[in-house]
Parts: sequence; structure tokens; C-alpha cells
Amino acid sequence: MSVVDLRSDTVTQPTPQMRAAMAAAEVGDDCYGEDPTVNRLQELAAGLTGKEAALYVPTGTMANQIALRVFARPGAEVVCESDCHLIHHESGATAILSQMQLRGLPGRDGVLAPGQVEEALRPPDPFQPPTAAVAIENTHNAAGGTVWTVDEVAAVSDVTRQAGLPLVLDGARLFNACAATGAEPDRYARHADVVTLSLYKGLCAPMGSVVCGSREVLDPAWTYRRIFGGALRQAGVVAAAGIVALERMRDVLHADHEHARLLAERLAEAAPAGTVPLDRVQTNMVLFRAGADAGRVLAGLRERGVLAGLIAPGTVRFVTHHDVDRAAVEHAAEAFAEVVGG
Repeated sequence: MSVVDLRSDTVTQPTPQMRAAMAAAEVGDDCYGEDPTVNRLQELAAGLTGKEAALYVPTGTMANQIALRVFARPGAEVVCESDCHLIHHESGATAILSQMQLRGLPGRDGVLAPGQVEEALRPPDPFQPPTAAVAIENTHNAAGGTVWTVDEVAAVSDVTRQAGLPLVLDGARLFNACAATGAEPDRYARHADVVTLSLYKGLCAPMGSVVCGSREVLDPAWTYRRIFGGALRQAGVVAAAGIVALERMRDVLHADHEHARLLAERLAEAAPAGTVPLDRVQTNMVLFRAGADAGRVLAGLRERGVLAGLIAPGTVRFVTHHDVDRAAVEHAAEAFAEVVGG
């Protein structure tokens, strides 16, 4: 029995074009800045985001942590959304690597209002941790792949710039937001001081993320990549897949969104009313509020060849991606109906 893997869009396999590019990649020593394929990837990412420079790193978590570390002051605070990736899915890295704390604000489907961000900024006070940066996540994973619009990002950016603070955009799935809104990535990125992009979440690359920003920011970022254990040598072999990801895979993300909408509608037909929030199906994720039955649902799906995961206690997450076609979605929906209705 073939398995429909909806645990994450990180499970995608490299495309044939990626495998060919990896096999033919021209390489050099990236620690000397001499890998031409890495350099081309970085130039491509910088161009897409309208930034001066970009830095290739192994993972999205490393990208986010480097993006914060360049602004770090030990004991300072980063304002972010309460259910963001930085808080829940990076193993406490901000505290360990940068000695900063994260202050989570309740968002609306993962989106923060400018007023609440402004209120959260710390005043000059020796008894309070100074605010070092504001970080936002687009799309928002824990909320179900929900989207910040360009205007919403711009509104928060206005607050941070008036306060003289940097805005960090965790754009691991920024291209999903672009596919949903029709906005080009540089329209989002112009409002942030640093933008991180994932090449393996939905774009099918086997690894890699990029940190994009000004040369002033990226100079120390190179050093922190080395400190964090992410220095790369002949990385063009994998960077070649990242180039294919940025050049070819961004334009097919809309199919993942269409499959997620189809899946959500089918799940909502079988599930108790209100447990599949259709309003949150804005990109490639679908949530099911299973409550105490979450474990049973996951086990029942697994028995029927469908893999899903938990994004929060009692909340099952399904993620569509390039390796899931309409037939796989239909199979997953039928398996779900059997499990939930059985």
C-alpha cells in the first residue's frame, strides 16, 4: 500500500531537475566564498527579496537564529507572536545561542496588530529587558498556514522603524504567502530588515535556507553561521537544488493550495461541525481539532496509509505538497471519513 504523507511539506523528494543539477554542480570552498553555485543561489535569493546580500545555511532554524543573533543583546527581548516557530519549534535556541528571551503576543490567526506590537515595546527602564527586535512569521505554521498581507507587514514595520528597531521576517513559507496574495517576495521583504527563506518547505530542495539582508547585517551573519556549526565547504552540490527550487518550484505552489482546499472541504463534510476551520485554509495546511481523539485519529489514518501530525495538543495538521496529487488527497479524505465516522 502506498503511503500518503501529509505530515509536512518538508517530506518532499528532490525533483528530477534538482537531481540533475546537483550531479552537474560546479563547486568550490564556500568558506572562502569560492563556491560558484552557492554564490549564484545567494545572488538569486537576494534579488528575489530586493536585498543586498544573502547567506546560504543548512536549516531554517539556523537561519532564524542567525537573523536574531545579529541584533542580539544578552538579556534583551524579541517581540513575536505567541504560537510562532521561534517559541515552539526551535528547542529554546534563542535563549541558548543569543541569551535573549521571546515575548509572545496573542495574534489573530498568527497575525499581530501594529497597536499591540507598539504597546509591547519596552520603555527605557533598568528593571525591564530592552526590546532588541520584532519577529513575525509568514505564513504562520501553527495557525494553519495563515497569511500576512503586505499591508499587515508594512503596518508592523512602521511601528518598528519609528522605534528604531529591526523587523525580522521568518519567511520559511513566504512563497506560499506570495502564491496566496499574488505579491512578489520583494514587496514583503522591503518592510523587513532581515528575511529568512526555506528551500525545502514546499520547494522540494533536500536542505537549505537563506538569510537575506543588507551587507552590514550579513557580514556578522557569516561569522555566526560558523559559530553555530553551519560553515559549508563544497556546498554547491546541494545549493544547486536550491536554485531549481527558487527558479521553478515557486510557480507551482498554487496546486498545493488547491489540494489543501479540496482536502479541507472533504474533511469538513465528515468531521463534527466547527472542527475543521475552513477560514484558516489559506495556503497548504488543514487543521482538524480532534481533542482527546487525536491519537486515535492519527493511528487510524496510519493504518489506512495516511500520515498526518500534531501541530498542538489535540490539533491534527495535514500539509499538502508537490508529492501529493489529487488522487492522494481523495484517498486521505476517504480514510479520514472512515476513521472519524467509524
